[in-house]
Amino acid sequence: MNKHYIAVDIGASSGRLMLANLENGKMTLTEIHRFKNGFKQVAGHDRWDIDHLGAEIIAGLAKVKQAGIDEVTLGIDTWAVDYVLVDEAGRKLADPISYRDCRTKDAISELTAKISKEEIYRKTGIQFQEFNTLYQLYREDQALLKQAAKIMLVPDYLGYILTGKAVTEVTNASTTQMLNLRAGLFDSQLLSELGLQADKFAPLVDAGTYLGPIKAELRSKYDLPQVRVVTVASHDTASAVVGTPAVGDNWAFLSSGTWSLLGTELKVSENGPQAYQANYTNEWGAYGTYRFLKNIMGMWMVQCIAKEYQGRYSFSQLAQLASQVEPCQQFIDVNDDRFLNPPSMIEALQAYCHEHGQKVPQSPGELVMAVYSNLALYYADQLSQLGQILGKQLTTLNIVGGGSNVALLNQLTADLAGIKVIAGPSEATAVGNILVAMITDGELADLPAARKLVRDSFALKTYQPKHDYAQALVGYQHFKEELR
Repeated sequence: MNKHYIAVDIGASSGRLMLANLENGKMTLTEIHRFKNGFKQVAGHDRWDIDHLGAEIIAGLAKVKQAGIDEVTLGIDTWAVDYVLVDEAGRKLADPISYRDCRTKDAISELTAKISKEEIYRKTGIQFQEFNTLYQLYREDQALLKQAAKIMLVPDYLGYILTGKAVTEVTNASTTQMLNLRAGLFDSQLLSELGLQADKFAPLVDAGTYLGPIKAELRSKYDLPQVRVVTVASHDTASAVVGTPAVGDNWAFLSSGTWSLLGTELKVSENGPQAYQANYTNEWGAYGTYRFLKNIMGMWMVQCIAKEYQGRYSFSQLAQLASQVEPCQQFIDVNDDRFLNPPSMIEALQAYCHEHGQKVPQSPGELVMAVYSNLALYYADQLSQLGQILGKQLTTLNIVGGGSNVALLNQLTADLAGIKVIAGPSEATAVGNILVAMITDGELADLPAARKLVRDSFALKTYQPKHDYAQALVGYQHFKEELR
C-alpha cells in the first residue's frame, strides 16, 4: 500500500500542507492547501493568531479526505522561539507574542548582568539574539506566567491541539537558549533566573517520535482522514537541513527564506571561544546532529520592500530590475537591529547608507541589488569564518528554501565566496519534514538514504564562480571591522 505523508509547514508569512509519497523510488510533492500567516498588534503586542493556524490545518486535512485519501502520516514544523502559555485545562492563556515584538529590547544586557554571556554560551552553545525564548520569558507578564501549567513552543502546541499529547521537540527547544548542551535538559540555573521549574515544559522528545493519532472528535466533526502525527524536526530550519541534498563532510548549507541560516552540520557541538566570539549557534538537529550556524536577516528585507511597493512588482520582477544594477555599490550590515521590523524598510536602508557615507539606493532595482549584494557579501564573509572556526575548507554551499530560486543571488554568492553553489530543493523544509516521518515509518533507513532520495527526486542547479569580486569582499570585511 502506497503511504501518504503530509507536511504542515508554517512560516512567518504563510503556511501550507504538502502531500507526498514515494513513486518509483522518487518523492512526489504536491501542495494541497495554502494559507496566510502574520502577526498583528493586539493588546499592545505583535501577536500570532494561533487559532487561525489550527483551523487552517484542519481545513487542509479536510481537503486531503475530499481527495479520497483516508490515512496519512503528518508532521508539523514552524519558526522557532515563540511559545503559547497553556492553563491546567489545556487552554491557551493568550495568543503568542511574535519574536519581532519590541518587548525584549535590552533584555540580553539585563539578564547577562546576573549570569554572564560567556557562561550562558558555555552552557547552551546558542547565539545571542534578543528574541530568543530565554529573553522573551524574562520579559513575560509574570501574572500570566504563574497561571500557566505548561509553556509550549508553537509546533508543539499545534500538535497538542490535534492529538491532546504535549511534548517539547528538541530541535526547536534548543533554539530557546535554555537547553544545556552537556546534560541534554533544560538548564536549572537559567530556569532559576526566570523563576521557572523544568516541569513548566512538556517532556523533551527527539525528532522522529510518534506523537499519537488525531483526536476522534476532530475526525468526526470535520470529516478528516485517519492521521498518525509524528513529531518531526519541528524547527523549520532543522527540517530544511534534513532536506538538504548534501554529500560528504565539506559542505555548508544556506536555508534561504525570511531568514537566512548559514552553517554546517556537526556530530559534536562547537562552543569554544572562537564560536562564542563569532556568535555561532549549536542548534540541535535530527539524529544526534548539531546545526552550527549563523542567523542572517534574509529575504525578509526584500519582502518588506515588495510590500511597500504595494504589489506593483513581483519578486521575480524585482530580481530582474536588480540584475540591471551594478552589484556591491554599498556596504550594509544586514544584521543591524534597525532592519528587524522597521516601519519602512526602504527608509531604513536609505538612512543606513546615508549615515555611513554610502551611495543611497533610490529605485526598486537599486534597493533590491543593495540587499542581494550585501546578503551575498555576508554569506561569503561567514563562510570564510566558518571554515576558520572548524579548521577545514568548505567546498560546496547547498542553498535550499525559497531563496534558492533567486538565480541572481545564487550567482553573486558563488562569485563572492568563490565556492560551488548547489541550489534546491526550494521546498527543503517540507521535504525534510516528510523524510523524518518516512524514516519513522520505516520507509527510509536513515539520514544518508533520505538525502539520496532528495538528490534523486528534485532538480538541482549548480552555480560555479564566474566573476572576481575579491576586492569587494575585502572592502566589506574592512567595513565590518570598522563597525566593531
